[in-house]
Amino acid sequence: MTSTTRLTVAQALVRFLAAQYTERDGVRQRLIGATWGIFGHGNVAGLGQALIEYGDDMPYHQGRNEQSMVHAAIGYARQSGRLSTHAVTTSIGPGATNLVTGAALATINHLPVLLLPGDIFATRVADPVLQQLEVPYAGDISVNDSLRPVSRYFDRVMRPEALIPAALQAMRVLTDPVETGAVTLALPQDVQAEAYDWPDEFFAERTWVVRRPGADPTELAEAVRAIRAAQRPLIVAGGGVHHSRAEEALAEFAEVTRIPVASTQAGKGSLRWDHPQDVGGIGHTGTATANELARQADLVIGVGTRYTDFTTASHTLFSGDGVRFLNLNIAPFDGHKLAGLPLIADASSGLAELTAALRMHEHRVTESYVGEYALDKDRWEHRVDAAYEADEPDVRPTQPQVLGALDAIVDESDVIINAAGSLPGDLHKLWRARSRDQYHLEYGYSCMGYEIPAAIGVKMADPERNVWALVGDGTYLMMPTEIVTAVQEGVAIKMVLIQNHGYASIGGLSESVGGERFGTAYRYQSEDGTYTGAPLPVDLAANAASLGMRVLRAKTVGDLREALAQARAADTPTCVYVETETADTVSGAPPAQAWWDVPVAETATRPSAVKARELYDRHVSTRRRHL
Repeated sequence: MTSTTRLTVAQALVRFLAAQYTERDGVRQRLIGATWGIFGHGNVAGLGQALIEYGDDMPYHQGRNEQSMVHAAIGYARQSGRLSTHAVTTSIGPGATNLVTGAALATINHLPVLLLPGDIFATRVADPVLQQLEVPYAGDISVNDSLRPVSRYFDRVMRPEALIPAALQAMRVLTDPVETGAVTLALPQDVQAEAYDWPDEFFAERTWVVRRPGADPTELAEAVRAIRAAQRPLIVAGGGVHHSRAEEALAEFAEVTRIPVASTQAGKGSLRWDHPQDVGGIGHTGTATANELARQADLVIGVGTRYTDFTTASHTLFSGDGVRFLNLNIAPFDGHKLAGLPLIADASSGLAELTAALRMHEHRVTESYVGEYALDKDRWEHRVDAAYEADEPDVRPTQPQVLGALDAIVDESDVIINAAGSLPGDLHKLWRARSRDQYHLEYGYSCMGYEIPAAIGVKMADPERNVWALVGDGTYLMMPTEIVTAVQEGVAIKMVLIQNHGYASIGGLSESVGGERFGTAYRYQSEDGTYTGAPLPVDLAANAASLGMRVLRAKTVGDLREALAQARAADTPTCVYVETETADTVSGAPPAQAWWDVPVAETATRPSAVKARELYDRHVSTRRRHL
């Protein structure tokens, strides 16, 4: 007879999660490392009680905002190579709907996170409960259904025994390198507290092997033929290189073939910046070197990339006659994009197989091609030096000079985190990534507010690293609350808080599309109703200090260098606050090296919009479909 243990659903779930492990390349680690939670009536007596009951098995972290808790879990998961993540529990109502943005971010970026929102009564005896959305045409819908389209797996556990298949399916998806993303188990609050006799096998340790599938022989042979026939091949390294931990395999492939490697935002750092084959970022925020190679390439070898519009310059970048695509990707959906030859395999396994086949044929690109991109890369590095350079230490820095000052003090152990605003463009063009995980940009969803909680998650995953959250004033004002969490937990993140008085990135975009920077500055209203008055007297440094963070104010380049050095040495959460000079008054980052399609008004009377539309029509005419 099967032995059983009587527990509540919530207790059973916590015990189950504590016994789940992943394994890849012989390395075994815990799948759910901890649970974040904010408690309300929808989860306090269920999961809240269970986390107290089994606190020795499941660490708990207290958050301030539900979206932020998801960001922290995602940061932890990415730093852990997608082999370990955190769970997040919330009450019903706004606590649950606050998960949606974080869930979308996780799913878009293929990063695992387990969401455990409370739900309405399964028995319906108390309908409508506090915070319940009543739907007249359906009795089985709650606000948690808003998580369905942003989750890779969703289930509502309406009876205790339904937890068993739901929990097992949740683990399957979390550990699947193709399917992984946000996984949601909605838990009715009455079911959470209900007891059941659970088979003890449910709580046995399980190890979920994260597979590395190799390439199909026919696809591999086609890929080798395509590479050998190409005269100007270019590799586009995406986030899949990092997810697979395929950086060494990529380096060996590039060294054997000498094919240049450009990187997406998610793939930057796949090679060190000083590797001979690294040519920097590609696309709208990329380098002139990579983008010129892309325009002339006859074969584009995508490795673990989704080919977003920033990468393809809205399908205007890869413009060479007869250009074809070879897509090494573990996901068939991405492997077939741009009518490419698919090579469906794990990035590390696939690259190793390609390297072995091409080494056998002694295949390498020509010396003239290598010399061409090496010279162009050297020219670009001089442009980076010029953007970083700050000869006068007593002046206010530009944003690129802030990055230059940071670049001067970090080593390969530091991690920098960013997600939105003008910083991603500057970083993609300028940052010199020194290690595979130093460059942590969330640009799949480009979610303002990600940086601070993600930094906490990264630091939790890798406590010995210096972790920097690079935050603009717009991002900071949206979600500074997890500073309190960093202080409470003693997580010594570093924050560089850059004040430029508004949405700098969107302001520049607005100007370029005829929007005249409308509604993008943080200023008082003028008489005409526009926000063009004096800057707002907002002291973000004082705000960060009020939340418990040590704050170092830097007014000049010299102050900044000293403050960054102090912050790097600090063992408590520390902020460096700096107000930057605008790029139009002193040297800034190089402009965009490729287009990005943001539609412009087709009819307008204002000259700025008319001019922008003329330029837009010229760019649109260069778009092509790859068939």
